[in-house]
Amino acid sequence: MLLVGLPGSGKSTLARQFVVANPKLKLISTDKIRKSLFGDEIIQGEWMLVWREVQRQFHQATIQISRGEIGAAIYDATNAQRRHRREVIVYARAAGFEQIVGLWVDTPVWLCLARNRRRDRQVPEEVILRMHRQLRDAPPSLSEGLDCLLRSSRLSACTSAALPN
Repeated sequence: MLLVGLPGSGKSTLARQFVVANPKLKLISTDKIRKSLFGDEIIQGEWMLVWREVQRQFHQATIQISRGEIGAAIYDATNAQRRHRREVIVYARAAGFEQIVGLWVDTPVWLCLARNRRRDRQVPEEVILRMHRQLRDAPPSLSEGLDCLLRSSRLSACTSAALPN
């Protein structure tokens, strides 16, 4: 499963809920990779180092799937740019993934910004707004190579405390 969504949209929370509900899912998270490589999730670091680790984990996941050790993998990253989504999908297929489902966590930008302000690890607002424009102008689609595309609004999962003042 390829997650798509803004920082603060609820992607990582949703991914963790999926893994708790089904322990045979493997979570491949760029945030966790950054923490492992650079000591902190907020440190962007060199993308090629992160990407190589994503590729390694994709290969490892396909081996685990073939052995029956796991059932599927979830790739947790913003995936806001169409070009990057296509690259990930092409690579995932080359690594051996046969079925690729996209899940667009389409949370309103105002809610993502409000959640971001409450985080210890904040993403600069201009970055979130840029990603929002990228998703608005080039939203995920089946033409990118996905087998299925689901769209979810995380607005329904928020509490009144999550709403901006």
